Amino acid sequence: MNPSTPHAAPGRGAREPVDRRLARAVQRVTASALGPYQSAIVRIGFSLTWLLFLLRELPHRHELYGPDGPWSWEMGRQLITDNGAFTALMWSDGRLWFEVVYGLAVLSALLLLLGWRTRAVSVVFMAGVLSLQNRSIFVGDGGDNVVHLAAVYLVLTRCSQVWSLDARRAARDERAAREAYEAGDEPPPRRDVVGPLLWTVLGGFLLTATAFSGVTGEWWLLVLMWVLWLAQALWWLVCRFAPGEPHVLLDVLANLAHNATLVVIMAEVCLIYATAGWYKIQGSRWQDGTALYYPLKLDYFAPWPALSDVLGSSALMVMALTYGTVLVQVAFPFALFNRRVKNVLLVAMMLEHAGIAVLLGLPVFSLAMISADAVFLPTAFLVGLGAAVVRGRDRLLSRLPGRAVPKQRRTGEEAAPRTLVG
Repeated sequence: MNPSTPHAAPGRGAREPVDRRLARAVQRVTASALGPYQSAIVRIGFSLTWLLFLLRELPHRHELYGPDGPWSWEMGRQLITDNGAFTALMWSDGRLWFEVVYGLAVLSALLLLLGWRTRAVSVVFMAGVLSLQNRSIFVGDGGDNVVHLAAVYLVLTRCSQVWSLDARRAARDERAAREAYEAGDEPPPRRDVVGPLLWTVLGGFLLTATAFSGVTGEWWLLVLMWVLWLAQALWWLVCRFAPGEPHVLLDVLANLAHNATLVVIMAEVCLIYATAGWYKIQGSRWQDGTALYYPLKLDYFAPWPALSDVLGSSALMVMALTYGTVLVQVAFPFALFNRRVKNVLLVAMMLEHAGIAVLLGLPVFSLAMISADAVFLPTAFLVGLGAAVVRGRDRLLSRLPGRAVPKQRRTGEEAAPRTLVG
């Protein structure tokens, strides 16, 4: 019998039928949210980037996005009217309203970093990023653009499966249900007061935003927010009153949205590096290997003048870094076909951005790009990183007086879900 036929006995040389492979792929994509550790590290990276930026610019917030900035409220209003972008800061030109929006942006970044009520907080995080960045679009850079896009993408991902307070709460509920099952008792009812309360508060904000939609014209984002708000209500109702097939259907749709968004994030990172690399090839300074020399000699991009002078004085080092930057950026999208080469280039790009943060004084841009690159990190590395953080935390807590940490502790790495990348 031909081993390639569906009735062939499974063996070493047997080939699985195409329809079976397709069914397995569909099952994998719909049954689970892939890349749980990658999506979690992306969530942590971008929320931390935005949080550090807001805290760093706290003394200068009025000049950047507030009423004291060179881009006045009236000028911003005219621009928003033309391009239809979303910003809650156009609803009022008062200082109090600006402080409220800025404070909510800081709070949402912190809560998203911790993974608390991620579905709802990610929407508030997106609204805060868009509100501030669209208010003064001329004060941003490439890192702000990456954060801008990531804030929209994170809304559609299930990025709190690990390393979050949501995952911790879910594990606690599952443990309580398992203990009740082993004891022969009914599982304790899940009482969630914070979720419906948060949903109600956000509904009030949405009503306010809808009332002002005629002022700024951000109808598309309001429609998205209403869809997400109603979807959260549907999810809660199904989980509470119809935990069978309707819940399975919603879970499949959520997995599909998560997996598709994760692929979009990967494609965006590849597009950023591919376009940057090919544009660099067309520049004469990049062709002759001297492009890095010029920013090192600018005072604006020299937080460490002595270090910049030492690096700029070596023609060989400048040429190697210039050509190496182009080579890594152009080659990275093609390196995805080989896991080992991809990991090597990934380390090189992260080191490159770390060097940009130190040498050129662009920490926010570098941290944003490193956060985007993290979607390609291997799962084994992320699991080991999480275990190392837990061990470090336990050692730190064990040194505090009156604190004892158990020797055996579950870290969640024993049953890591499947992932898109290696």
